Amino acid sequence: MSTHVCKCPEGGHPTFGACMRSKNLRIAYAASSRGMDASREKRHQQELDAYADARRQGVQPDGTRLDQVRRAMDTSDATGVAYGTPG
Repeated sequence: MSTHVCKCPEGGHPTFGACMRSKNLRIAYAASSRGMDASREKRHQQELDAYADARRQGVQPDGTRLDQVRRAMDTSDATGVAYGTPG
């Protein structure tokens, strides 16, 4: 096993991991094959969560995009009837 030789200006980090933590580096999820980065994936998951929440409340949005879910929820609130359901 090789030892880490720290060449940082702060110097003296005993391991490579300690050296990288001192730089505050972060490794983020990236699904580049699907054209998504961590921020886009997070927004996508929030939209799906909002859609699932609307469905649990009996509302049927026109799609999973956040604007569609919000429109369905706002319409349901205004009319007192779950949007997208018969009757």
